[in-house]
Amino acid sequence: MRPYRFVPAVAAALLVAALVPAPARAQSSTPTPSAAPKSDFIGLDAATGTVFQQGQSSFSGISVRLRMRHPALLPSIEILPTFEYWQNTSHVDAFGIETKRRDATLACDARWAFRSRPWQPYVGAGFGLHFLASEVNAPTLGLPHASEGLVKGGLEALAGIQSNPAARLGSFIELKYLDVPAYRQLKISTGLSWNF
Repeated sequence: MRPYRFVPAVAAALLVAALVPAPARAQSSTPTPSAAPKSDFIGLDAATGTVFQQGQSSFSGISVRLRMRHPALLPSIEILPTFEYWQNTSHVDAFGIETKRRDATLACDARWAFRSRPWQPYVGAGFGLHFLASEVNAPTLGLPHASEGLVKGGLEALAGIQSNPAARLGSFIELKYLDVPAYRQLKISTGLSWNF
């Protein structure tokens, strides 16, 4: 059984669980002076980018994340629950070899957004849990099928710039480093931001 295959379904369930309680809390809360501050969802980002993995050539990946802000924190600090995914397939037809590698990541980052218009730079850091998998098919070499899956954690650092931070729709470009032992990655991403 390969647990990494359930990661997209788990990520979708976590996203739904994060979104559903927000309206329920808003309806059930009464405006009292002693009410505790609540987290606010402020946006949703979707991106695609180029991934450079340690010892490998570059390939493409996708990501989606929420942007949240909590009144107990400084207004410039945003929390970013994130789901990232990439898959790379290679064929060497002369030898009948096919390889597949993939990484599904659940991460949470915090970023500091500088207050400027119309371009808003930001920097951040966080931690990600990587569900890594590798497969190889090489029947001509006596290896009809082999696979391996593992889970690794790693620290993350990111920096980027976002356009139109006050508008409903914006865009961003971002550089992100993922310090996963033996699987370190550097990502250059571009994406769209939807502000609630």
